[in-house]
Amino acid sequence: MIEFRNVSKSFWTGTQRKVILDQASFRVDIGHSIGILAPNGTGKTTLINMMCGLEKPDEGEIHRTSKISFPLGFMGGVNGRHTAVENCRYIAKLYRLDADYVEAFCRYLCNLDEYFEMPLATYSKGMKARFMMALLLALEFDIYLIDEGMPQSTDAEFNRKAGSVLRDRLKKSTVVIVSHQVDILEAFCDSAAVLKDGRLMFFDTLEQAKQVYNYAQ
Repeated sequence: MIEFRNVSKSFWTGTQRKVILDQASFRVDIGHSIGILAPNGTGKTTLINMMCGLEKPDEGEIHRTSKISFPLGFMGGVNGRHTAVENCRYIAKLYRLDADYVEAFCRYLCNLDEYFEMPLATYSKGMKARFMMALLLALEFDIYLIDEGMPQSTDAEFNRKAGSVLRDRLKKSTVVIVSHQVDILEAFCDSAAVLKDGRLMFFDTLEQAKQVYNYAQ
């Protein structure tokens, strides 16, 4: 699980103090996927970075007792000068996984053909997003953290395969999705919360969260 106990976080913007969280307390338990709705600029990325330990709170405590993923879109070990093959095999070594399996899984999922042997720096934004999603799913975690949902792709086959793999993983793991859009939450989340002005309000159903979120917009 991930547990926040009276966590506060803020930043100085140069003209004012922007509050991300104000004395927030909540838990994310295995088997209960959560969506967090938040308008742009409210601190979605900061919140999800705190969940995995990339950022520390100003006050309060964060406890983790599960294997938690890096946020989708962040991968400190990936190098744009290296090919997808090289990146797959390096990340596999970092996580002590079979390099052949990780490479084969990513090849199957993102379907980059000859680009798999080319540096990531030559990829389009969509190609890189597909590769990063494949790499995230190649590594098994108890809790998956996704900032802004699944990568936007015009590749219908990738969307189908990635969605299928994620649903299969959720049979024994959990996902936390932070987004300003509702659609992706409806596909994967059991309940939802709304982040607004430093307050994180939890609701039993996504429909309740949507109503509050739309009213607050």
